[in-house]
Amino acid sequence: MRARRIVINLALAAALGLVTGWWLWWRPSHNANAPTDTVARLQAPIEPSALAGSSGAGGSLDEQNNIEIYKAASAAVVNITSTVIQYDFFFNAVPAQGTGSGFLIDDKGNIVTNYHVISGARSAEVTLADHVRYPAILVGRDPVSDLAVIKIDAKKPLPFVKLGDSDHLQVGQKVLAIGNPFGFEGTLTTGIISSLGRNIRDEEGNMLEEVIQTDAAINPGNSGGPLLNSQGEVIGINTAIFGQTNLGIGFAIPINGVKTIVADLLTLGRARQAYLGVIGQEITPPIAELLNLPAEQGLLIAQLTRGGPAAQAGLRAGSQGVLIGNQEFVIGGDLIVALDGTPVATSSDLTRYLRKKKPGEVAHVTLYRGANKLTVDVKLAERSGPN
Repeated sequence: MRARRIVINLALAAALGLVTGWWLWWRPSHNANAPTDTVARLQAPIEPSALAGSSGAGGSLDEQNNIEIYKAASAAVVNITSTVIQYDFFFNAVPAQGTGSGFLIDDKGNIVTNYHVISGARSAEVTLADHVRYPAILVGRDPVSDLAVIKIDAKKPLPFVKLGDSDHLQVGQKVLAIGNPFGFEGTLTTGIISSLGRNIRDEEGNMLEEVIQTDAAINPGNSGGPLLNSQGEVIGINTAIFGQTNLGIGFAIPINGVKTIVADLLTLGRARQAYLGVIGQEITPPIAELLNLPAEQGLLIAQLTRGGPAAQAGLRAGSQGVLIGNQEFVIGGDLIVALDGTPVATSSDLTRYLRKKKPGEVAHVTLYRGANKLTVDVKLAERSGPN
């Protein structure tokens, strides 16, 4: 009986240790003294880089450009090793490790990576390009956007990358990826932007919208690393591939959508994401003609989130379904054609707009209600769910 009590007490002590370790790691460590200069830099205008068009001995202009970008950026790319607790057949706690990449965004040790790189981790360790290792603390995380910020205390200023602009990318544009695929540190691969505006699901099942598709080799361990342009600026965060190894199809989260989220993670430990509270159906000119709509393109409101910003502002959803080909449209609701004066033709246009807005800001929504054109002011709210 005494032996049984000893076993039970040991099991309880082990469980308490696991819970305590988990709480210390996953409790966000943000505070009111977050680095304001870093937050300001996330929103700073983009300046031309001296790396563009650089040349030198030992190769073509393009090769020399690759070399200089790698020299400039690789020191700010880190290897992240996360430790999670798994259980064997006998329910014994067994530590297991996973690896990923990240990059420094300031000289104070703040690192951006993918949420799935540190998801479920009890602790994390960061290895810099000079092979020095540091324990990391969690600053903030946002599973919906698959982003996280962790921090190391190196007791010295650290190199960091420059953030670029992802709003004006072009298919065919050269890109470079730096990361730690399969544990091989500091690997550079190059390619082009294969497509833009892709929608994919991450490892947690969340929908990542408007991501960049590239043929630059991205393999396990690259997740969280930077995708750079030919000026050496970060334009995306490498986040996913199809299959276990690269098949020429990799994806990156556009950096402009990352900036606002990271600023929130630094100051609040969580992301504030604005939402309008509408589910819209994309209208093309042929559909507009068939439905006798007053505009050729826009988002026809099919559903409103109950109590959401759009509903509170008086926007109206349709109530009657019609079938056109194999697609059903809900008609009778408002047709959104512009936000703050910028035309809206697709759901991606709405997503791109909301990424730049904060909860509490006002959206000037231009719409058609029947044949009447109106502009309605909608105060955006903070998203707490998928809508």
